[in-house]
Amino acid sequence: MGRGDEPYCLRLQKNRVYYVRESIMSRATCVAREKLAALGTCIGKFTHSSKFRLTIGALDLLSRYAKYKVWVKPAAEMQYLYGNHVLKSGLGRITDGTPAMTGVVVYSMSDIPLGFGITAKSTAEARKMDPAGIVVLHQADMGEYLRAEDDL
Repeated sequence: MGRGDEPYCLRLQKNRVYYVRESIMSRATCVAREKLAALGTCIGKFTHSSKFRLTIGALDLLSRYAKYKVWVKPAAEMQYLYGNHVLKSGLGRITDGTPAMTGVVVYSMSDIPLGFGITAKSTAEARKMDPAGIVVLHQADMGEYLRAEDDL
């Protein structure tokens, strides 16, 4: 998504936040702000109550810099991509020392980023829980492109 030698910035357009290369941003100044539909990659938006919500467009950035990661088994991938939480039975691996209630990127076992969420349990607690327990609370996944196409 971004290269280390090119400067990037975040820009607010209407209620959406875009991650955009500065060279593209400077070229877009000739377009009237109200006529500009999008600029760069949408990584989040502000809700009607002024709260910021990351969208699936931020996955590439998050996966590059994520400290904590979770891998799901192949049998659980489709469940996650349909918007369900990650259960203990579908958990393949988890980064050691992951605390509870922290952000994680969810990967397939072949290291493809699928989405992101929040851990419901720490690594130590997840090892002891029953198979039906929730390990990662779903926030966004790649299937969102199809399910919420009009809202993105």
